[in-house]
Amino acid sequence: MKKQGVLLCNLGTPDEPTTQSVRRYLGEFLHDKRVVSISRWIWCLILHGIILRTRPQKVAKLYRQIWTKEGSPLLAITQKQRKKLQNEINDRFIDQRYGKHVPVEIAMAYGNPSIADGLQALKNQGCERVIVLPLYPQYSSATTASIFDRIAKYYKNEFFVPEISYVGDYHSHPHYIHSLAQSVRKFRERHGESEKLLFSYHGVPQRFSDNGDPYEKQCRNTTALVVKELGLSEDDYAISFQSRFGKEEWVKPYTDELLTEWAKEGVESVQVISPAFSADCLETLEELAVENRDTFLENGGSEYQYIPALNDDKAHIELMLQLIEQRLLN
Repeated sequence: MKKQGVLLCNLGTPDEPTTQSVRRYLGEFLHDKRVVSISRWIWCLILHGIILRTRPQKVAKLYRQIWTKEGSPLLAITQKQRKKLQNEINDRFIDQRYGKHVPVEIAMAYGNPSIADGLQALKNQGCERVIVLPLYPQYSSATTASIFDRIAKYYKNEFFVPEISYVGDYHSHPHYIHSLAQSVRKFRERHGESEKLLFSYHGVPQRFSDNGDPYEKQCRNTTALVVKELGLSEDDYAISFQSRFGKEEWVKPYTDELLTEWAKEGVESVQVISPAFSADCLETLEELAVENRDTFLENGGSEYQYIPALNDDKAHIELMLQLIEQRLLN
């Protein structure tokens, strides 16, 4: 039996909430053709001439508002996920057939630890089969495919390439849907129900959908499945997309515009969940929980609550185990 290893992947984070560190992180992130696909020479002029001169200081300020004693929330949560998943694998898969140890490493598409760091760590432990789990429930070329690109780049000059099993998405996995529904139920048991439940996903340019990227379709399918399990009516919820960047049209409706519209129409209370994120990060803890809350309240809304991501919840770790279990058994 070939020794197996697991690589948990997420988007990434700056090393520190400083302008210099954020500039380095944004430079790597925004240089990715999967993220920004316009002409390279035009984009490089914009990126280095404008964006990386002005945006890092603003973003660093936002990171400082969510930074914890453990560091970046996304990295700290991913480390907890890794530890708990490792413990579960150790409990269930250590025997003569599977080997004494199936190591779990983490890697970020941008920043540290890098994809190369994670793959090298598995290589150092003698892994001949690697199960790659991008923690993106819905597939997008800007996220999931970018992980694949970096894995391919790492092995481009390697003499030995291990067998690789790649989890493309899990947007409709029954345990994922159940876990999301349970997180809503538990939150409402503690805080009461709201007039509206908003499913806010990270946005992508409309041309992604037009060119065949399944992300928007999968987001809508995830929402439909959770809504069905919760037994909500059409008037109880909506779907929207946040974090747009630049001047081109992105997938609609936009989260901030929908919240403004609801508030002005007299909607008094909103609870927001963001199923695209497997770990809370800047986009959820600052943009969604703070900025969009202010938008709703400033336009006449009365109560706004953010439902946390699944993070290192026991049900979420069980989901990860289910996603890789069959691959470990084969």
